[in-house]
Amino acid sequence: MRIISYFFILVIVLFGMTFATLNSESVTIDYYLGQTTFPLSLLLVSVFASGCFIGMVAGFWLLIKAKLLNYRLHQQLSLAEKEIENLRAIPLQDKV
Repeated sequence: MRIISYFFILVIVLFGMTFATLNSESVTIDYYLGQTTFPLSLLLVSVFASGCFIGMVAGFWLLIKAKLLNYRLHQQLSLAEKEIENLRAIPLQDKV
């Protein structure tokens, strides 16, 4: 199993090296306070990585909200089940 994982890591590294050599020209980034020159490959990888990070943060936030809602609904369900158990335990009385 380790050989397969090492093979995948090697393929990813080789892909990254060929990507960097094919996109080695420099690009200028203009922003409000100035400008900077980066290699195109570094810029593309950093933009992709920051997009993945933002997506993971948004997904994690949605997961936390869903877990919290699930916890609250579970608490309400257990309270309703206890109330039903108590109501079933009360004997019925006929008024005479």
